[in-house]
Order: sequence, then C-alpha cells, then structure tokens
Amino acid sequence: MAERKSFLLRVDQDLLLQLQRWADDDLRSLNGQIEFLLRKTLRDSGRVSRTTRPDPPPEEPNTDHPDRL
Repeated sequence: MAERKSFLLRVDQDLLLQLQRWADDDLRSLNGQIEFLLRKTLRDSGRVSRTTRPDPPPEEPNTDHPDRL
C-alpha cells in the first residue's frame, strides 16, 4: 500500500457533520469518505485516468487455508 501522510484539515462544522452522515450511510469512516470523494473528483476532472488507481486495492483474505485467515 502507498505510504499515508497525515495533515490537518480545517472545515466548517456543518460540512463536517454532513460528511460524517454520508460516511455513516456508506459504511465508511469519515477519513475514508473524504479520500473516496477526493479520488472520485480527481478521476471525474480528468486529472487521474479512470484505469489508474492512486492506491492498490486491499488484499483479499486467503480462504483456501482456514489457519491463514
């Protein structure tokens, strides 16, 4: 997975509450929702190709061997 960096983001309280509700509806964390929206906006604006993912997909658990879950 790509290295993750932390940074402070200041947003209006109402915006933050709306984002949190949306994240809850989509079963995401607030951070995950913000990353999802940023990636979608980059793709939709043509700044990142639709076939290129900024981060690789998460690995699937190995279900072939129950002791390796």
